[in-house]
Amino acid sequence: MASLASLFTLTVVASAEQPTTGGTAKSQPARSQPPAAGRGDMMRALQQRAAETQTPVYGHWGLDATKYSSWNEHSNRLVPVYTFGLTLSDWRERGSLYADAQRLKPLERSSTASSINPTAMYFDETDVYQLQRAAVDAGYSNIIMLVFDGMDWQTARAAAIYKTGRIDYESGRGTGLAFQTDRRTLTDYGLISTSSAADEATIDVDAQRVLSVSEQPSFGYDVRLGGRTPWNERNGSGYLIGQDLSRPHTVTDSAASGTSLCSGIKTYNGSINVALDGSQIVPLARELQRDQDFMIGVVTNVPVSHATPAAAYANNVSRKDYQDLARDLIGLPSAAHRNDPLPGIDVLLGAGWGEHKDEDELQGANFAKGNRYLHEEDLRTVDLRNGGRYRVVERTAGKSGRKSLHRAAQAAADNQERLLGFFGTRGGHLPYATADGGYDPAADVVDAETYSAADIDENPTLAEMTEAALLVLEQSIDGFWLMIEVGDVDWANHANNLDNSIGAVLSGEAAFVKVMDWVDENNAWDHTAVIVTADHGHYLVLDHPEVIAAAGRSETAKELAEK
Repeated sequence: MASLASLFTLTVVASAEQPTTGGTAKSQPARSQPPAAGRGDMMRALQQRAAETQTPVYGHWGLDATKYSSWNEHSNRLVPVYTFGLTLSDWRERGSLYADAQRLKPLERSSTASSINPTAMYFDETDVYQLQRAAVDAGYSNIIMLVFDGMDWQTARAAAIYKTGRIDYESGRGTGLAFQTDRRTLTDYGLISTSSAADEATIDVDAQRVLSVSEQPSFGYDVRLGGRTPWNERNGSGYLIGQDLSRPHTVTDSAASGTSLCSGIKTYNGSINVALDGSQIVPLARELQRDQDFMIGVVTNVPVSHATPAAAYANNVSRKDYQDLARDLIGLPSAAHRNDPLPGIDVLLGAGWGEHKDEDELQGANFAKGNRYLHEEDLRTVDLRNGGRYRVVERTAGKSGRKSLHRAAQAAADNQERLLGFFGTRGGHLPYATADGGYDPAADVVDAETYSAADIDENPTLAEMTEAALLVLEQSIDGFWLMIEVGDVDWANHANNLDNSIGAVLSGEAAFVKVMDWVDENNAWDHTAVIVTADHGHYLVLDHPEVIAAAGRSETAKELAEK
């Protein structure tokens, strides 16, 4: 195998011989044109080389250290949680539920294989729900949760290394990313276990019934097989991806984990706020809306009715019943709430625009031909112009997505209206911003995506959607609950694309900065809790972090040269 120095040199030469499209400099706000060709985008070159050679140029995904990609699903890694405006002191005083058999018993399905660890320093995903509830009980009236879907400790570290051009930490909270280094208010850091209660269930989506649930020996986290922390991980452990037969366990999907974050229960993969026994659970956001007149907002850069945003508010036995999940979110009758539709949330901003499907048996008998995520007729029904309750703004040819969204948000705020923004490009998501801030993804386990100037200009960014949501929600007299999902981290990690993954983390970081600045500008730290976390991990192993750092330094040098 080539030395690290020659490996990086070879990568750069390959990029130079076959010019790729580079990104707009990070210091330039304009996004109206696709990135200009010919710039030296080193992180893109690393990703392209890994995909072409199938060798671990920067690292590998999965258990096989000789291959670039041998696993593109979720893992059972512990994932980070960062808090702002509140600490985890009460958690620590109470201790992890994994150290207490009595507290764990209501969550654990098996009596034969326990997850008890008397020295556990990590917590459970359901504790994030409890943290939000405790904040409300303590008088906090603004609850903001950023969910970096699929961002484990290793993913965040890769982004921090690239951003700083240095390897500054090998353990702990880390440094370099805004949510790691921001100290403008009280802040804390911890780790959580994410595994679900069951891999799958047999369901009837039309009747909204759970027919049976798969049997699972255990859930939780075993430090003997996984390692005490993400930075003390047991190398090559099949346990972390559910492949150690000595300790089979569940690896969560985003539906079960979103339900844990928002409703505080463990359930089967695919469930949106439905318990193992088939009963519907009321998520915290709906409870706050009903009992305390909180306004509710959900922002995502992937489809509006995907698992994580849906788990903020909806009920369904299946995460794949997208149209019905969207109906719950916007207050229309759905399969789960036929005769008594939910009130709907106040702000829904996300993607899925332009995605058409003629038929989809997974969505049940009431699936309507058309947009699979939010049907056109449902969008028309809730539009203020047709007697509905939402000011609707969607991607429109020739119009700036940022400007259109801002105008709609300002009008909604001025007139005390609800806001629904529907954007996206092919595949149902916003354009992927890559590590250098451009929009030119490299190849991964599938073909690279390409975007037109219109794709970029006609869509807002996640940070811009966050700003719009806060503009409307800040009108609330009683308070608000807001989820911001950085959904493209998960999509990038599923594709084993580190360039996209770093870009996704940095896009989420920009949204985080918008949140923190908003709290500062409104002098709201005495009643605002900000929680940054993930719903599960993947399985990236950084074999050559110094190569990522060198790519980051190269981008920094390019940026300075262009100023």
